[in-house]
Amino acid sequence: MYQVDAFSSLAGFVRASKVRLAWVNVAPNVLALGFTSLLTDVSSEMVNTVLPIYLVLHLGVSPLRFGVVDGLYNGATALLLIAGGVVADRARRYKEVASVGYAASTLCKIGLIAAGRTWSLIVAMVVIDRAAKGVRTAPRDALISLSSSEPGLGVSFGVHRAMDSVGAMLGPLVALAILTMLPNGFDVVFMTSFCIGAVGVGVIVLFVQNKERAAGGNGPARLTAGAIGQLVYTVPFRTLMLCAFVLSLATVSDSFLYLALQQRVGFRAALVPLLYVGTATSYLLLAIPAGRLADLFGRRRIFLFGHVILALAYSAALERGPGWTSTIFCVVALGGYYAMTDGVLAAQASAILPPAIRGTGLACAATLTSAGRFMSSLLFGALWTAHGLAAPLVGYLVALLVAVAFGAAAFGWAGQRNEQPTPAI
Repeated sequence: MYQVDAFSSLAGFVRASKVRLAWVNVAPNVLALGFTSLLTDVSSEMVNTVLPIYLVLHLGVSPLRFGVVDGLYNGATALLLIAGGVVADRARRYKEVASVGYAASTLCKIGLIAAGRTWSLIVAMVVIDRAAKGVRTAPRDALISLSSSEPGLGVSFGVHRAMDSVGAMLGPLVALAILTMLPNGFDVVFMTSFCIGAVGVGVIVLFVQNKERAAGGNGPARLTAGAIGQLVYTVPFRTLMLCAFVLSLATVSDSFLYLALQQRVGFRAALVPLLYVGTATSYLLLAIPAGRLADLFGRRRIFLFGHVILALAYSAALERGPGWTSTIFCVVALGGYYAMTDGVLAAQASAILPPAIRGTGLACAATLTSAGRFMSSLLFGALWTAHGLAAPLVGYLVALLVAVAFGAAAFGWAGQRNEQPTPAI
């Protein structure tokens, strides 16, 4: 029922946004992968949204220790990202590689139940879960790009990310409902997460089809060492990866921002999942328009502007005194940031990369950003433990603005005026 309602809401939003033609031209593979991501995100976000409460407030771990877990949650994907992309490109089995990643991540929800309060086992389950995400991310995004036309890449990724965000919106609500009825029912949350994730695995196995590269496309026909070398020597791709990595180093994770808002405003910890819902809702509403704007006016511009929105979210989290207005703004701005960066980065990288190395290239992009966020979370947790919350947030705000300026210079902002935007669909 959730899936039917979510699909109806998304379709209504697309019609209201006057992007009917873009929606019609979205391939069935993209929709099927969207439903897989929707269900998987319900499963993942049920766990992700209760982890700060479970670890910091229920088990009483320090911000530094939580920073380790949060960093692993955001950075452990880097462990197998490139491996997943290379294997998928070599075997041309994007669906199968992605399915393995989805299945392993789902099984980790059972592992969290077995881990109980054992710190080392909790960390191990988080690492395996996120490594499994690394396996599936590049093959999934490669399937989306290979199933789409180049001019509509932004819209295709926007539609997928919008459906993904429906799951991110529903997951915290399910977790909140369970914890409202069972205040310490974390095991019930984990088991429910496993069951929903298993359905998502079924969708990709039954409804997603592998796609071969288009005939007559540019670039090498097979993944070879020489083809991989193109990733290093392709200047636009190299510049994009450098900017994405630098920006990720100044990114504070959602979990830290939500904990900061909870402490500043003083609302009940059980309501923290609602902040995830707010961000997911904002992401849902903005993902398709952001993809459309990126296709029309330049994906690099929208990518950088998304980080400016993130800087505004930091500023809202720094505002002194309790206030729901700044809290709501911060939550909505985070959704806008993701809408303008996540799918847009994948679309821009896909437009640069030839099909034979697309999975590998997308894996490199995700690896660099995951590694940057991992280092960022570790540093932020350490700074929070040593100096409190305000000083690290100010430092990260300044660092983010510097990173945006660096990105604008690296892309050659003035030179982008000569970049021809891709035509409308």
